[in-house]
Amino acid sequence: MEYDIRKGHYASIEGEKLKEIVSSVFVNAKVEGDKIVSSFGAITRLEVKVLSKNTMDITSTTDKTASIDAQTETVKQWNKFLEQATGFTSKERSKRLQKKAKEGKL
Repeated sequence: MEYDIRKGHYASIEGEKLKEIVSSVFVNAKVEGDKIVSSFGAITRLEVKVLSKNTMDITSTTDKTASIDAQTETVKQWNKFLEQATGFTSKERSKRLQKKAKEGKL
């Protein structure tokens, strides 16, 4: 899924900075080609790729059989990661997605 990056926030994630964010939130991160790859809790594989200064592509695979505790902690870390990576809070991301859906851009 593509996520918007807050205007001016790209400087906070360019170069090795995005990998550092992934490592700090999900503990482990490695570079595979042009993607940063990690896993955490119920997320069995996470792939992050910056497409431009305004967008990034994030793909995740989850373990639907993970415990409720693991799922809860994963959601907390997921939201923390997205806020640090995109510069938008979960409420702001939700509003942007709703607006795009209304405009037919999804």
